[in-house]
Amino acid sequence: MKKSKGSFGYRLLKPILGPIFKLYYHPKVIGKEVIPKEGPILIVGNHKHLYDQCLAIISTKRMIHYMAKKEYFDGKMRWFFKMVGCIPVDRSKKDDAATTSALEVLNDGGAIGLFPEGTRNKTEEFLLPFKFGAVSMASKTNATIVPFGITGDYKFRSKNLVMRFGTPFKVGDMDLETANKKLYEEVKSLMEENLKQEKIGR
Repeated sequence: MKKSKGSFGYRLLKPILGPIFKLYYHPKVIGKEVIPKEGPILIVGNHKHLYDQCLAIISTKRMIHYMAKKEYFDGKMRWFFKMVGCIPVDRSKKDDAATTSALEVLNDGGAIGLFPEGTRNKTEEFLLPFKFGAVSMASKTNATIVPFGITGDYKFRSKNLVMRFGTPFKVGDMDLETANKKLYEEVKSLMEENLKQEKIGR
């Protein structure tokens, strides 16, 4: 696999920022051993906070290219998003350039991080409807989808911040509607399991 764009910055900053993130938030990551160590993967789940991607990043040694809204690349932190290999996405339209960049990463055997809700869930809904980008890219590249569910609060030394990974799967012969429904139900189930375990632990 050729060297990923932004890999130097990613590998430079992860050993520094990763331990700080873990020390501050004290997250619990369950099932990270299911993440394939090689081959194209899409790490996909719900989106509740700006730092959700950090939970995925500390869960694997692989470099994850996150798709981030283009506004992040226009602000003062644009150097950071470019440095760590994020892919800018224009959410006001169908961004073919962003999709092409993500497909290139997957076709090269890399990892993409994606939130199919399309935005952070700031509503009362448990989980927003999923867009089809993740299952579509997985279908086109034969990439493995690794679902996850995040629950809890991003607070100092949080007692309930949990990321739980589920069983990886491929779209295979499924149509996109079926695959997207499966992904949605998997993520929802993982979130529910987190909350169930949290109640038991009280």
